[in-house]
Amino acid sequence: VTKLRRGIYLLPNLLTTGALFSGFYSIVAAMNQQFESAAIAIFVAIVLDGMDGRIARLTNTQSAFGMQYDSLSDMISFGLAPSLVMYQWALFGMGKLGWLAAFVYTVCAALRLARFNTQATSIDRRFFQGLPSPGAAAVLGALVWFGSSYGLIDGKTIEFICFLVTVIVGLLMVSNIRYHSFKEFDLKNRIPFVAFLIIVPIFVLVAIEPASILFLLAAIYVVSGPIFTLILLRRHRAARKNAR
Repeated sequence: VTKLRRGIYLLPNLLTTGALFSGFYSIVAAMNQQFESAAIAIFVAIVLDGMDGRIARLTNTQSAFGMQYDSLSDMISFGLAPSLVMYQWALFGMGKLGWLAAFVYTVCAALRLARFNTQATSIDRRFFQGLPSPGAAAVLGALVWFGSSYGLIDGKTIEFICFLVTVIVGLLMVSNIRYHSFKEFDLKNRIPFVAFLIIVPIFVLVAIEPASILFLLAAIYVVSGPIFTLILLRRHRAARKNAR
């Protein structure tokens, strides 16, 4: 209470509030059938969420309040908003199965965030245990953005695909599959010139065709986890055989 009376750090919490607003706006836009705007709002939330923690570390303004506030914001922006947007866009016509898939995603996001909060100081910061909620939100948001941009909403096939993607992405959040966190990337550090040459064309492609490229990048990240985990398992098995 005493710390709250002294005030809270403005900049990182302002960014968190922006992410929370983006998640809220995404839900409102989906309710008004503005699905492209809803999907874009999810990506705005992802960008702001990625900035608030880094800004807090760079400016030495980290706090327990900020961590809890960020987690609650994540639940709205990456747990509730993507599932409701997907439900309104593609799952509504499936009846009970549709809202069940949306709920599975939402509860998995809540469990993912709760697990992350309890393990924040005891895990390797280079990796996430399970798909991070912003990554899961990016998949659903990009799929809705891509589908609404190209008119892919008609037909049972797209409904079934969206059902599977929603459930699978939700379950990946509570899995033990490891995903790179990219937290070792520091804005203050130098990066190889080759890496810079790779990043620039990606930004250009996103600017030209955001829906398609963001969906592709999100899909690659989701698939990278299982592939990376399988590679690690094979290495461990090979090491055990050599030890014998």
